[in-house]
Amino acid sequence: MPNIRIELPLHLRRLAAISGYEASIDVAAPATITSTLDALEARYPMLEGTIRDHVTRKRRDFLRFFVCGEDWSFGRNDDPLPTAILEGKEPLIVLGAIAGG
Repeated sequence: MPNIRIELPLHLRRLAAISGYEASIDVAAPATITSTLDALEARYPMLEGTIRDHVTRKRRDFLRFFVCGEDWSFGRNDDPLPTAILEGKEPLIVLGAIAGG
């Protein structure tokens, strides 16, 4: 079972009382963004609905998912995560987008 490192925005780390910049979550194979977020929400129930909508389970606006430097926010959530993520060399990054003007 891979142990996935997840970097979260500060407000989500505070909500879940996660110290440091990331959480580590055991995820059953095949590890995907969807299964990783399911495991994250199971371990930190207060995060449920903050990253994905409660009903549709779609990514919330103004959040992006980055995997090994690539934006996986649009439609790749059920693709298997790369080996670098599975081996803990790279984190899955949940990044808060900046908007406004």
